[in-house]
Amino acid sequence: MRPTRIEPSEGQESVWDYPRPPRIDPTSDRVVVAHGDLIIADTTSALRVLETSQPPAFYIPVADIDMAHLPHSHGRSFCEWKGEAAYVDFRLDDLVIPQVGWTYPTPTTAFSQLADHWAFYAQKLNCSVDGEQVIPNEGSFYGGWVTSKVVGPFKGGAGSSFW
Repeated sequence: MRPTRIEPSEGQESVWDYPRPPRIDPTSDRVVVAHGDLIIADTTSALRVLETSQPPAFYIPVADIDMAHLPHSHGRSFCEWKGEAAYVDFRLDDLVIPQVGWTYPTPTTAFSQLADHWAFYAQKLNCSVDGEQVIPNEGSFYGGWVTSKVVGPFKGGAGSSFW
């Protein structure tokens, strides 16, 4: 059963107003990804991917990411819109967190802007937008970031796979 859209307040967006196929929306919001005190990424040049029922996924230009602790992972996945994704792990000394982020090395033509950009799971790293700590998208598949600027309900949690 499809959930009921939450009406956004002023300054908010409903993920149910996002398009399908998704849209890329550049943002100048400050986006930071960290593990503890270690800053992994810091940018004001992120791209938000907006797709119906999902909180935005933030894609950060590789130029604004410290890749030193992000070795490539063996994982792969496929998106009908964006193409094949490749993943990175996070490694710091003896700590390894698998598949913390992903990219589309050769995205489809419609999503060519995502080349040389990486997205990260807020379930695995500390992520913020303009100083607001991100709430991870429920579940383990979707990498959207929930902030006070978006309302759902959000796809990803139990029972939402057929929305």
